Amino acid sequence: MDYGLYEQARVRLLGDDSLVKSSILSRAFYERGTVTVAKELLGKFVVRVVEQNRLVGRIVEVEAYRGSDDPASHAFHGITPRTTPMFGEPGHAYVYFTYGNHYCFNVTTERTGIAGAVLIRALEPVEGLDVMKRFRPHVSTFDITNGPGKLTKALCIDKALNKIDLTKCGPLFLRGSNSERVEIACSARIGITTGTDRLWRFFVDGNPYVSKLSAKST
Repeated sequence: MDYGLYEQARVRLLGDDSLVKSSILSRAFYERGTVTVAKELLGKFVVRVVEQNRLVGRIVEVEAYRGSDDPASHAFHGITPRTTPMFGEPGHAYVYFTYGNHYCFNVTTERTGIAGAVLIRALEPVEGLDVMKRFRPHVSTFDITNGPGKLTKALCIDKALNKIDLTKCGPLFLRGSNSERVEIACSARIGITTGTDRLWRFFVDGNPYVSKLSAKST
């Protein structure tokens, strides 16, 4: 597939040209502290190329997960076959199946050998909404990508994309620039019973595509 074809597309989001001016996020972007990366992912774009279509969503909600100092993290007890991506090179996808029902999409962070990943919890559809609705029929536009399992279904992200390099143009990558300006709010991460004191869930305050709105401003 000629992925360069999709690089030439021109779209506008909410009256701005942030996607047009964006570029693929570099390895250096991910090779930093997980909480820092999580905050700076807000406003960036997930790009998925599938069935000759480009699907784009703006990141509006994330959660940060670290390693041995984070009891809510998959990596808390060390490296396993499942958590290998969290300890590997930053800027790769970490995709896993959960609750016997859906996939979750994370991006890896930190230096190689140090565990870290950011869960992408919600997206605002930007491009390819009609195709997303084919993958998630019979739901409203606001419900199509407002949760980690919902967005992976809408963008057709599954285990086949686990460990893929997100810093290269391909079937899945992230774009962004320094021009994104968002109001960030935070809360405890959702669905965990340990590490609840860490307010490592970050989202765009007031965005209608966020999964749950209870929070405090940062």
